[in-house]
Amino acid sequence: MTAALSLIRNDDQSAHASPGHPERPDRVVAILEGIAADQQLAALPWLDAPVGRRALPRLVHSEEEVRRVEGLAVKGGGWFDPDTYCTEDSYVVALNAAACASRAAEAVIQGETRSAFAVIRPPGHHATPNLPMGFCLFNNAAIAVRAAQNAGATRVAILDIDVHHGNGTQDIFYADSSVLYASLHQFPWYPGTGHASDRGDPGASGTTVNVPVATGTSAARWLELFDDVVLPAVDAFDPEFVVVSAGFDAHRDDPLAELRLEDATYSAIAERVRTLADAHCEGRSLWLLEGGYDLRAIAASVAGCLHVLAA
Repeated sequence: MTAALSLIRNDDQSAHASPGHPERPDRVVAILEGIAADQQLAALPWLDAPVGRRALPRLVHSEEEVRRVEGLAVKGGGWFDPDTYCTEDSYVVALNAAACASRAAEAVIQGETRSAFAVIRPPGHHATPNLPMGFCLFNNAAIAVRAAQNAGATRVAILDIDVHHGNGTQDIFYADSSVLYASLHQFPWYPGTGHASDRGDPGASGTTVNVPVATGTSAARWLELFDDVVLPAVDAFDPEFVVVSAGFDAHRDDPLAELRLEDATYSAIAERVRTLADAHCEGRSLWLLEGGYDLRAIAASVAGCLHVLAA
């Protein structure tokens, strides 16, 4: 019998850590503790996490980008930029996170589970074809899309709900008419991309949808923009699979941003995504952890999403 929702995680994520950095292992620990403390969520099935292979990031990244991450890890770690660190283990950890994203995508497309949520780190949506940046080493969402397409999905929609624009994901698919990338993000804010006028290269016109929102945007206004701009674009695209770059840093309690989403907002987002996926692709959706740096908020918000997806 197909599961309604399955989970996956890379258990070595704790080896990717830098003292005092907000993108830290405690984020995943808080989510897992919240799942374990909830009887319904604790009963959800977990997919086996495969070992990451070098071929996975090469689906969307240049050899130079992969070597950049591998090389810094081999040297014992360091910093790609003032925000983005690497430990001696980070290359392997990032490969394993990508492998979880790929495995979960394949599980959904092949009918093992209706939806999946990957509790993985490091995050990925800022990683460009050629450059790790913004806490991100390999682009998990983009890798999941290519894995889904290799497994038989043709048109894939990516919904990026992180407070920061996923510049890396946009860059990877900007000229690809088989992938719709839609993002709601605080603007102006890091990384400074995501103008509403960015619609994709002419050959893929309309398959990039950016919805920049102002500092202090309320949950009600955020959901209104999702309903009025993002949902019609996805409906018109008619995807066969939906991937969510699930950042939780638009929450009002998050220390790195200035939007006003609530715990309940994320349940409302999950309801919309589930309805959308039910209408277009038999409920097939994959959620991949991106940002979110307040531990209570991220645990509660993820739990709210999981309850909706598991129903």
